[in-house]
Amino acid sequence: MAVNDRFAPGKSMFLPIFFLFLFVSSSTAALVKEQPLVLKYHNGALLRGTVTVNLIWYGKFTPTQRSIIVDFLQSLNPGKTAQPSAASWWKTTEKYKGVAGPSTLAVGKQFLDEKYSMGKSLKNSHLVYLAARGGHAAGAINVVLTAKDVAVAGFCMNRCGSHGSSRGGASRFAYAWVGNSETQCPGYCAWPFHQPLYGPQTPPLVAPNGDVGVDGMVINLAAVLAGTVTNPFNNGYFQGPATAPLEAVTACTGVFGSGAYPGYPGSVLTDKTTGASYNAHALNGRKYLLPAMWDPLTSKCSTLV
Repeated sequence: MAVNDRFAPGKSMFLPIFFLFLFVSSSTAALVKEQPLVLKYHNGALLRGTVTVNLIWYGKFTPTQRSIIVDFLQSLNPGKTAQPSAASWWKTTEKYKGVAGPSTLAVGKQFLDEKYSMGKSLKNSHLVYLAARGGHAAGAINVVLTAKDVAVAGFCMNRCGSHGSSRGGASRFAYAWVGNSETQCPGYCAWPFHQPLYGPQTPPLVAPNGDVGVDGMVINLAAVLAGTVTNPFNNGYFQGPATAPLEAVTACTGVFGSGAYPGYPGSVLTDKTTGASYNAHALNGRKYLLPAMWDPLTSKCSTLV
């Protein structure tokens, strides 16, 4: 199926920015009674079972940067890690009706495109083309990760990542994209590890893996993966219009710990040695800061701490 230069309506879910709520003062927010948050299930298919995540690295990433991402993905499955863990965060996706058990993520093929085969300014159609390198398997997610010197349509203006679906032959496959915002808009797509562009100017948190851009990518990757599994073909779980839906994580924008309010990510854990902020333990001794996810059993945004 031919794909236009921009994602077709209903096929791509843009990741809302972290500062959607920062224009509301915390004192005003405190006066508003919290209402139940409901993401409607639209009776569509959800990704279940073993979901292969193929990675397309576009541009230059260091081996350390790639390992931060891969370790995160591998940590989403149950393992011998301290609590709270990345795996316990991902386990919330099992509560979504239609998943029928856990969605286990397996890192599949990895493709390196360090020579910028399509240039350093990408349109949406380029993302779909690059994602197709991962194949067209129905039970997979092809993730395009763009380096800090790659511009993408809408990046830093209205999205930090996105996901959608496309057809390859007779099958339809899911794909996602996340960009490294380190040099382009860290205050927009890597908050709370950088001073925000707008709103309350609270001190930034220390990135748990020492890389503001890539630690920010982990947050956005977590959001698009949860959105892809629970709303892969735009007829799963979401609230609002199908062209701009709020999904499992994006419905909980800017929340990382208990007591969060606009401009404040909430109470999280601090590494006593490095001073880094995190809320999830992971494999290989890594730590990550993961966003809140909507829990369908409580109709609230659930945090690890």
